[in-house]
Amino acid sequence: MALFSTSVRLWLLPNAVLLVALSVWGALRYPHLPGRIPKHIGVDGVDAWTDKSIGSAFVLVFVYAGMTVLMAGCAELTLWLTPRDELSNADAAPFAGARAASSLLNRPGSRASARRIARALLLLDTCIGMSFLAGCAVLWRSTPDPNVPGWLLVAMLLPLLVGTAVTVAAAVSDRKR
Repeated sequence: MALFSTSVRLWLLPNAVLLVALSVWGALRYPHLPGRIPKHIGVDGVDAWTDKSIGSAFVLVFVYAGMTVLMAGCAELTLWLTPRDELSNADAAPFAGARAASSLLNRPGSRASARRIARALLLLDTCIGMSFLAGCAVLWRSTPDPNVPGWLLVAMLLPLLVGTAVTVAAAVSDRKR
């Protein structure tokens, strides 16, 4: 039995490729990292350092792997839910009134909207990975430089904003139907 449905596996492919690319890039960079690497990047650049270790050097890769599993699980669960348009009146209102309305609150409106929302979640995960890719470019520098390039904030925020906008648009589109 497959862990994820075919549609989720297909949309998960870019995330898997990105995760492998980050892992390979990190493995190639690891021997060349200085003894102390950035732990935290603040407004004025790197403001905390930590000793080089697998955990500290690959923290973004590990977090991205966890996010990918979480987002794939959420996408799969979205596809498993029975959409509102497939529920009978008896299923939709097992208890009258407000309880029935609240049980329908977070269901996708249709199978098509469930697929849109699942794809949007996996696209958001890809955007998170691209954001982490920019973070790794600073984390895996060969020299312990406290200065951070000006492009880092934009390179990390822009994919997150795009992924979030697409996910919110998919959810709002579902509510309008």
